[in-house]
Amino acid sequence: MSEYVATVEWRREGQAFTDNRYSRAHDWRFDGGAVVRGSSAPSSVPIPMSDPAAVDPEEALVAAVSSCHMLFFLAFAAKAGLVVDRYRDEAVAVMGKDERGKVSITSVTLRPEVAFDGVGPSPELLADLHHRSHEHCYIANSIRAEVTVEPR
Repeated sequence: MSEYVATVEWRREGQAFTDNRYSRAHDWRFDGGAVVRGSSAPSSVPIPMSDPAAVDPEEALVAAVSSCHMLFFLAFAAKAGLVVDRYRDEAVAVMGKDERGKVSITSVTLRPEVAFDGVGPSPELLADLHHRSHEHCYIANSIRAEVTVEPR
């Protein structure tokens, strides 16, 4: 069993509050010292109350799914004796109403593009690496959204 901690901190900083025009920008602090600026998505709360340069929770979710898949893929590729030079994924999450009628992330599509040093794996081995990575990804296993992998 493992435990993970993130500290999310927002401050009003003298802004009016009850008019609903306060800044949604805030900080995410992680145990290793990283600080990430967070905000609501501009599609949910208009600018200037949202900070478009910050990471919104929806982006963080799709990045977490993609990152988890990639980390398992790299580990499985290394165990198979393959040398990965580059891994790039333009992952996309779609928000809509789910089967319960609640607004949620309903699907995540991973589109990993992997470059190998020398001869890469066969198409069958590449598909197996992605399949095993998806099966082991505890972030994908933790969410209700359908996660599909479409290697490029």
